[in-house]
Amino acid sequence: MDNFGQRIRSILSSSRDSLRHALHKSGARQRESTLPTPVLRLAQEPATAENPARGSTTEPASPSPHPITNTLLSRRSIAYASCGVVLLLGASAIFFPGCSQTPIHTIVPPGTPQVRVCLLEKRVRVDLSATQSPTIQVGNSAPTAIELGGSTVPVALTASGWKIGETPVGAGELRINPASEGSVSIEGHAYRGRYRLVPRPGGKFDVINDVDVDGYLMGVVAKEMFPDWHEEAYRAQAIVARTYAIYVTRTGAADASYDLFADTRSQVYGGIAGETAKARAAVEATRGVVVAYGPPGEEKIFKAYFSSCCGGITQSSADAFGDPLEQPLTAQNVGSLCSASKHFTWPAVTIPNAEITRRMRLWGAANNAPEKTIGDVVHVDVLSTNPFGRPASFAITDSRGLQYRLASEDFRLAVNTDASGGPRLLSSFCKPVNDKGAVRFTDGHGFGHGVGMCQWCAQAQATSGMPHEQIVLKAFPKAVLVHAY
Repeated sequence: MDNFGQRIRSILSSSRDSLRHALHKSGARQRESTLPTPVLRLAQEPATAENPARGSTTEPASPSPHPITNTLLSRRSIAYASCGVVLLLGASAIFFPGCSQTPIHTIVPPGTPQVRVCLLEKRVRVDLSATQSPTIQVGNSAPTAIELGGSTVPVALTASGWKIGETPVGAGELRINPASEGSVSIEGHAYRGRYRLVPRPGGKFDVINDVDVDGYLMGVVAKEMFPDWHEEAYRAQAIVARTYAIYVTRTGAADASYDLFADTRSQVYGGIAGETAKARAAVEATRGVVVAYGPPGEEKIFKAYFSSCCGGITQSSADAFGDPLEQPLTAQNVGSLCSASKHFTWPAVTIPNAEITRRMRLWGAANNAPEKTIGDVVHVDVLSTNPFGRPASFAITDSRGLQYRLASEDFRLAVNTDASGGPRLLSSFCKPVNDKGAVRFTDGHGFGHGVGMCQWCAQAQATSGMPHEQIVLKAFPKAVLVHAY
């Protein structure tokens, strides 16, 4: 164990310079002001039955290895707020004594990458609250401090622009810069970093959280792991989740307003309320460490997938998602390593052919795939398996004799589309048996896509005494650990 630890430290040390160079090793840039910003007086919208608090979200995503390039800079702002103003709240007024606040600095180590997380989609209104005065910027306007006085006010997008409470504040992208970490909440949830409210077609908007990757991970790791799991499993999760987040951020569309979702489409992100001491410690203990693959000095990060339980056999990202084949993301037979999971095996699931047909058509329409016009499903078969016997693709035959081929994860997603509480597949690791008018999916194993690191395997390895570095490297064959920043 000691020799392994020394070897890992050697790898980290030797690889650090090359990846830091790839990140251009630039310091975190903070926008500072020497003057207090103007203060916005808000008239709060009166509470009515027509203005309840509302919420909503939706769903998919997937690319391959990419060098860490492009400068990654901290986008944190320093907010100045003045006191001694009157805030009108409906018919009442609250006076804040004159006592100019000190600027709050959030210290993020130089070179820490930033990520952009979509918290809420297609909203028409959100509720905003703050324990300290944040600043806002709309479009190219100068920062303006707003006093909320501990009250919750609605933020809405109208035809003429944004309204905070009853106060119009302009049109364009609305940026909210908290005075200190966690002092601003949207829909009752506080997050590190800052917020952007980005208009989209149809008069709706998305809420985006711009945050340094480690601040983000503190709200991810505890949501992805059970509270009583081993700290070494937590540290392994932090490394893998960091790699995934940076990869997706650096390979996303240039014109996108965000990179990650706050749910299982990316990684589950709970913000500050989702953090635990164990999660924060795991992030700090592994700060800057990512998993990479390639010749020495030329390592590239890749899309480091993870899932709950592989069921004994992982699958390659090529089989699951149609990605190019990569050595660290190939299939492995891990035997009964994750058998402590209640989903290591699961009972047969029966779905009527008519229901499979309906779901296939909906999935096809949502993805503009040929399955949108599939005929009545009459047969489902495993088309191919990986070297260890896990299904890699499925064939669906319709009443016209046409056959549709789907990769394993597309098949699972299609069969589970709009399940609405009905029967669904926990994974694609199962065997379809065609009965009269229905398909029985038998011999089910695992939960999730089964690519990359199996979380239940990581926990089993951690409790057996394996260090987090080795857990990660066993999950991704031929990969190495490196310091990215």
